[in-house]
Parts: sequence; structure tokens; C-alpha cells
Amino acid sequence: MSFNAEKEINRLWRGLHGAQDEIGRTYYRWRQAALEAAGSDAKPLDVSLRAAEIMGTEIGKAFLPRLNWLKGEETWLMNLAKSYAGNWINHGAIVKLEKGENPFEVLIKWERCPWPTFAKEYGAEMEEDVLCCDRILQSILKDVNVFFDVNYRIETLKAIPRGEGVCLRRLYKD
Repeated sequence: MSFNAEKEINRLWRGLHGAQDEIGRTYYRWRQAALEAAGSDAKPLDVSLRAAEIMGTEIGKAFLPRLNWLKGEETWLMNLAKSYAGNWINHGAIVKLEKGENPFEVLIKWERCPWPTFAKEYGAEMEEDVLCCDRILQSILKDVNVFFDVNYRIETLKAIPRGEGVCLRRLYKD
């Protein structure tokens, strides 16, 4: 039996995209279940922001073993930015990194992100998508900042759900 590399790559590629789609859909299914369980007085944004905070905290803890100071703080910062990018790339986003104009600053640019599509598919507001992403990104830094005794922040400069074509975040030392 011969091996067809192109066919195998296509099969794996389709499987990857299916898994990426399922990640987003599962999040919004759980969001719906949480809203139903919380009752009619629950505010979707409050439920989503709490979930985003929990997700970000867990992601930040997972980043810790991969970060170290061995090559200095600038390299550490770029590795942190790569960890952010890698997490979203795993979800199907296209993410690029650029050094910022200032020392200890990296710009993270999402050129494509599947999350606004998931939000729209499940009836969530586009602003909720932006605010939840911001909360995840900021919550990642909680334990990272404490563990490394630093004070980094991340801010949103542009957002796809706001019609700005890309999501641009500035990761910087405060």
C-alpha cells in the first residue's frame, strides 16, 4: 500500500480546522448553559467576563513553565508574546509579532481571528467579544507578573469586532 503524503496532510488539516471550530462553539455552548442556569436576571457580559477571567488565569499558569530570564528580559518578553500568539494560533487565528517603538514593548497583531465569527453565530454582541478577549489577555498577566516580579500590561489598540480590520494589542512594561 502506498502512502499519499498530500492526502494525509489534507486529512490532518481538515481535522485541525474541525477541532479549532469545536473550541469556539464549545465555549459559546457553555456560555449559553451558564446563562440558562444563572436565570433571567443574569447579564451575558458579566457571565462571559467571569469565564474569560478564569480562562486567562489558567492560560497564564500554563505559560509559566515556558518562560525564563536566562536570556534577559527582552527575550523573556518576546517569548511571552509568542506564547500569546501561539495560544490564538491554536484556535485558528493568524497572529504576527512586532517589536514596539519603546524598550520592553511588543505589538501583537491578529490579522484573522475566528472568535468574532463564533460570537456572531451564537448571538453575542461584538463588543462582548472584544471585552472578553481583553479580559483573557489581561488575566494571563496576573500570575506571570507575580511569578516574575514584573509589571506588564496589555492594551487593545484596534479590534476586528469593532470593524478595524485587525486586532492590535500592545504588550508593555508599566
